[in-house]
Amino acid sequence: MKLSNRLQQIHDQIPEGSRLADIGSDHALLPVAAVRSGKAASAVAGEVNPGPYEAARKQVSDAGLKERITVRRGDGLDVISAGEVDVITIAGMGGALIASILDRGLSKLDEVKLLILQPNVGEDILRRWLLNHHWVVVAEQLLEEDGKVYEIITAMPQNLSPIANEEVYRARPLEGGVELTSDLLLRMGPYLTDRPTDVFFAKWESEIVKLQSVQQSISKSDQESSRDKAAEVERLIVNLKEVLSCLPKVKR
Repeated sequence: MKLSNRLQQIHDQIPEGSRLADIGSDHALLPVAAVRSGKAASAVAGEVNPGPYEAARKQVSDAGLKERITVRRGDGLDVISAGEVDVITIAGMGGALIASILDRGLSKLDEVKLLILQPNVGEDILRRWLLNHHWVVVAEQLLEEDGKVYEIITAMPQNLSPIANEEVYRARPLEGGVELTSDLLLRMGPYLTDRPTDVFFAKWESEIVKLQSVQQSISKSDQESSRDKAAEVERLIVNLKEVLSCLPKVKR
């Protein structure tokens, strides 16, 4: 069974011998691969929707791994008990939804040592949730596959992390008096900005185009709140452009 590049990179972040929960597991491809490779000693594949749940059950059965992978139907972290797993993967959802899943399942996270998260959008929302709940981002990956760009965010509890959040999101000076602020690091990724790739630049150039469209649309309104929002978006566009113009000179 060959994983997509996205799932393979998530798989590679899992420590050997983990007790894994894959939330929103779809066809349970990741748990099956992780158990087969030794990355996971055992796994729970959680899925809320009936179709993918049945597909996951079949995948696990066909792989002959029913003794080591449990497929459970339920919402978010409802499928696991406190202390049952030490690594959780959640992939292919919006950052706000992943944050909501973690928030509702806070009591299940006490003994979890690693979160490996792949938001499709709203990465900054997820980073802010992690920061506010004392999780430290320790690694980030950015990849493009089938025309889509994916970010993978790996986080540890602050008591296990080798680095503090204060250091991760410490503002960084760039050339020309430009500052990579903590807010921009939360938005763009502290590790991704440190080692920007061509995919990184393409992603943010595309995001700027989208923001410009939003700004133009908002500017058509006569409401004061809309004018304030348009000005806020304009400031963000300027900041992003400044950062992108400086990063290649420093890092590439």
